[in-house]
Amino acid sequence: MVVGLEHYLALAAILFTLGILGIFLNRKNVIIILMSVELMLLAVNINLVAFSVELGDLVGQVFAMFVLTVAAAEAAIGLAILVVFFRNRSSIAVEDISTMKG
Repeated sequence: MVVGLEHYLALAAILFTLGILGIFLNRKNVIIILMSVELMLLAVNINLVAFSVELGDLVGQVFAMFVLTVAAAEAAIGLAILVVFFRNRSSIAVEDISTMKG
């Protein structure tokens, strides 16, 4: 059995759907929302690399590296903000975060 482009696209579609479902079904936990965004970025990376290999071009793989860099920065900054917010409010519920004004 040969793993083709269709298999990678199906995997990416499943991961992207899980990410969207994680955001829409669980709107109370910020950490799960951040993990869902990471799943969606992973699905985009799979698509970029799969099309890059299929077309024989390295541009998709270079873009995938940029997406990985942005995802790592987003996770680090997001978790740092959550730690500071938890220290101040003792909660990371989305309802508490939405009350922040400033």
